[in-house]
Amino acid sequence: MNKTIRRTAVTCLLLVLALLVRATWVQAYEAKALADDKHNRRNLIAQYAQPLGDIVVAGAPVTGSRKTTGSDLAYERTYTDGALYAPVTGYSSQAYGSTQIEGIFSDVLDGTDSRLKNPVDALLGKQTAPGDVLTTIDPAVQEAGYRALGGKQGAAVAIDPVTGRVLAVVSTPSYDPTRISDTTDGDAWRELTGDPAKPMVNRALRQPLPPGSTFKLVVAAAALEDGLYSSVDEPTDSPDPYTLPTTTTLLRNENSSAPCENASIRTALAYSCNTVFGKMADDLGQEKVRAMAERFGFDDTSQDVPVRASESVYPSGMDRAQTALSGIGQFDVTATPLQMAMVSAALANDGMLAAPHMVSKVVNASGDTLRSYPDGDTTRIVSSSTAEQLRSAMVTVVEDGTGTNARVDGAEVGGKTGTAQHGVDNSRTPYAWFTSYAKDAATGKEVAVAVVVEDSGAARSEVSGNGLAAPVAQKMMTAALK
Repeated sequence: MNKTIRRTAVTCLLLVLALLVRATWVQAYEAKALADDKHNRRNLIAQYAQPLGDIVVAGAPVTGSRKTTGSDLAYERTYTDGALYAPVTGYSSQAYGSTQIEGIFSDVLDGTDSRLKNPVDALLGKQTAPGDVLTTIDPAVQEAGYRALGGKQGAAVAIDPVTGRVLAVVSTPSYDPTRISDTTDGDAWRELTGDPAKPMVNRALRQPLPPGSTFKLVVAAAALEDGLYSSVDEPTDSPDPYTLPTTTTLLRNENSSAPCENASIRTALAYSCNTVFGKMADDLGQEKVRAMAERFGFDDTSQDVPVRASESVYPSGMDRAQTALSGIGQFDVTATPLQMAMVSAALANDGMLAAPHMVSKVVNASGDTLRSYPDGDTTRIVSSSTAEQLRSAMVTVVEDGTGTNARVDGAEVGGKTGTAQHGVDNSRTPYAWFTSYAKDAATGKEVAVAVVVEDSGAARSEVSGNGLAAPVAQKMMTAALK
């Protein structure tokens, strides 16, 4: 054998060895990464090879699956009352992935979760039947909030204060996830993502906004817990108007004739006195207000229900004037409707906050529980005495103050209105807020609700928490107590 042939043979042998080494590496070490790669279409084909499991509300599925035509993806997702439940379900799209419950529990819903597998299916090569996700949503409360918000741009959340079950998550305008469920829905996707009203944003959980005067409940709780005031009926040291500390800027009240000078916490909540709570926040100092806000759930970056909620923020690094403004829910304070519902829920539940959750359990195809989300995982937020006093003051808000549109016949209802500035120098339409609780002594039922209306189309002079947000809460509380 001449030298040229030998060299060629050695080179070929080395190439074969290199190929074998690479093939072994890919199969032994990179196989899982390649199999899990988002660009591996075989995963998508497997995901939609059979009908998906369902997301269930009050025993009835609000999702479904239908056979496709002309596609290697055998099934696509469908939704019952899609726009009503989109803030709960999210979407499962062949082209754009999955969000919210659809995304979090995708392995259960498509049958790939290891807990679903059984030896018989593995032996026969059968695809594992998917499981279902059971929610805590009350369809009557969900629909009441959705219908009441109507064409308004806003959101609402309802929680059972004792169990922490989320009874409603409403966001308007909404969208039907069925429109983007298959690979041919590019036009619908572009329309929805380009809509300035942002129908795909979950405003209830993921759009923190200035909470306005609803935040005064947090400041009042801090004042009572700290001992700055011993009772909601004790007069406060509050001038009217109030000069913001270290400035010459006057903080005034919306109602110039309201009895806000040295008003008690009860009266200040009933008339929503900015002067009282601005000075109260400065008297407490930002660290004490922040500590109370954080006990209620502000500044928590891991708030899951199990959908991850955006962080509600009580700002840091403020001067005294900014701290005073934070006391009326302005400056850089932001909150989601979920967060403000949690404030009312904790006060309604004697100062105990039950961890909010909107999934009760995950089950397999036979109905056996794979995981449950228990009720009543509670944390003490304020003392029983503070909670009782603030409930009493919130009842005054509804009975004789700024929240009269929230009254529910035969029930104890307490609430707090809020109107938050929007835009530079409050140049845009303000946000209207209402947070509340209701209790029916006859049935023992309870509910806490928070509502924000971002834009109703109403004239600026007609925007108020009582006028726009309280009626929505009233309808949701009525539905929950039935």
